[in-house]
Amino acid sequence: MSINKAAGIDPRATGTSHSIRRVAVVAVLAIALTGVLVGVARGATPATGTVTPALQQAADELVAAGVPGVVLLVRDGDQRIRITSGYGNLAKETPMRVKDRFRVASLTKTFVATVVLQLVGERKLALGDTVERWLPGRIPNGDAISVRQLLNHTSGIYDAVEDPEILAPYLAGDLTHFTAPDEVVNVAAAHGPLFPPGSNWSYSNTNYFVLGMIVEAATGNTIGSELRRRIFRPLGLGHTTFPSSPRIAGHHAHGYFLFGEPPLVDVTVFSPSLFWAGGAIVSTAADSAHFYRALLRGRLLGPDLLEAMLTIDPVAMDPSGSGSGFALGLQKEGRFPCGEAWGHTGELPGYEAYAWNSRNGDRQVVALINTSGLSEPARQALNNLLIMAYCGS
Repeated sequence: MSINKAAGIDPRATGTSHSIRRVAVVAVLAIALTGVLVGVARGATPATGTVTPALQQAADELVAAGVPGVVLLVRDGDQRIRITSGYGNLAKETPMRVKDRFRVASLTKTFVATVVLQLVGERKLALGDTVERWLPGRIPNGDAISVRQLLNHTSGIYDAVEDPEILAPYLAGDLTHFTAPDEVVNVAAAHGPLFPPGSNWSYSNTNYFVLGMIVEAATGNTIGSELRRRIFRPLGLGHTTFPSSPRIAGHHAHGYFLFGEPPLVDVTVFSPSLFWAGGAIVSTAADSAHFYRALLRGRLLGPDLLEAMLTIDPVAMDPSGSGSGFALGLQKEGRFPCGEAWGHTGELPGYEAYAWNSRNGDRQVVALINTSGLSEPARQALNNLLIMAYCGS
């Protein structure tokens, strides 16, 4: 049994990426063919400690299918399994390490949504507040778009990272180009609404750019400082940052992209401004798991706000009837054979991230890989790994 896009499917089955649409990824990274070219991993490096052979084999098969490397963390109550396979740096043949940092892409959205809901709990924001209330004149129809609709992608705002104007500097070869949040929002606004707010669902990174700007307007602080103050520091996430530099600090996995035929392209150095409040966070598997467990166990939000975060508007449900859908910064995946899972997925140039959790955070799986735009064999191998890790078979 397989799950479309490795249990990281768009909950409305649109077939789009959760950070940058796959077409845009290919377009942006095509220019990087002039960059550093490397070969595929030639072997697997298992983690030390007690590891289930079946999980290690599944991770090794993912690497054999063309993924440079993977970190897998599985938590069941107090039991934890950590597995690695492949390389974090292909050029130096550095084995992947369980503590390597990755760009976790749209997992960022759950962090940002948590900050927004904390502000709601403090009565500094309301889920019913309009965009116009906080960002006057910035978005057409802004007086009809609520904070709630931004959080669950029912706003109808265009996804600006699809626009050629935004992608132009990167297509011209400047992968470290700084794109201001204002620029992203202005481009989205110029496209006009996709549909009346609340009447349909369409995944849009712009929603979280707007939310980041609203957080800054409501607090007088940057979204990065609010993430650090409210989440990173209180939870002791010492390896999690919201960077502004194109380079990843500390021990990290290099990110790679396969454009057409091998070899892979190293695209580690890439401006996080293109993702900002929609996907700029850098983290580890352990920090990511700790965040989701703390969130789902009520350490970051009160019971009412956590319940609101887990509530899915009918229009944001997968129309196929799978039970999958998009809540407020959290995805519900209904297609695991062992039951539903909550979390988020992410994809951006060179990296993919998957975080799936039981409703109470007791059972967790975090998988981080250092490539994007997977081949079908690699996608199937990732499907198998995630299913085995989450369901135990």
